[in-house]
Amino acid sequence: MYAVLTTGGKQYRVEAGSTLVVEKLAGEPGSSVTFDRVLLVGDGESVMVGTPTVAGASVAATVLGEELGEKIVVFKFKQKVKYRRRTGHRQHLTRVRIDSISADGRTVTAEAPEAAEKPKARSRSRSAAATKAAPAAKAEPADEAPAEQETVSEKATEKKPRARARTASASTKAEPAEKPKARRTSRSRAETAKEE
Repeated sequence: MYAVLTTGGKQYRVEAGSTLVVEKLAGEPGSSVTFDRVLLVGDGESVMVGTPTVAGASVAATVLGEELGEKIVVFKFKQKVKYRRRTGHRQHLTRVRIDSISADGRTVTAEAPEAAEKPKARSRSRSAAATKAAPAAKAEPADEAPAEQETVSEKATEKKPRARARTASASTKAEPAEKPKARRTSRSRAETAKEE
């Protein structure tokens, strides 16, 4: 059985046992919430459509917690006047779990949440066992690897360090051929002619 309900100005298609993120609701985590604005209820072949809501239909849910939505960047801009404003917004949301859908005297209830979580825990333990076995398999080829590492370290020690003394001695031997001429300062032509 599924239902289409409206809350926070939006419509959601829900089934018993599913989780849903809606606009912020008043309620602490663990408290129950009832959605009575149900627009449609379907069960296989039969579908009840409300005008605008289905009479007597309701959806019961449990509040799991509050969270923030994705960040939306708000940027205001006016040309030619150097006006720019950049702000962000994150909407307050509430995560709920649908417990039961009731309509036309029938009620469909979700499985217990603890029973639904147990298979997940088993699959995690299986994956943990697989990861523990993987390092043991990798340890065997690792015994051969140190021999390769030793050869690399031997090659590194065989390289000769650069001789800095050569470059230093070459720079001391080189002498300038002539002394640089003194730069002319700003003097009149007459003064320079008198000195010559």
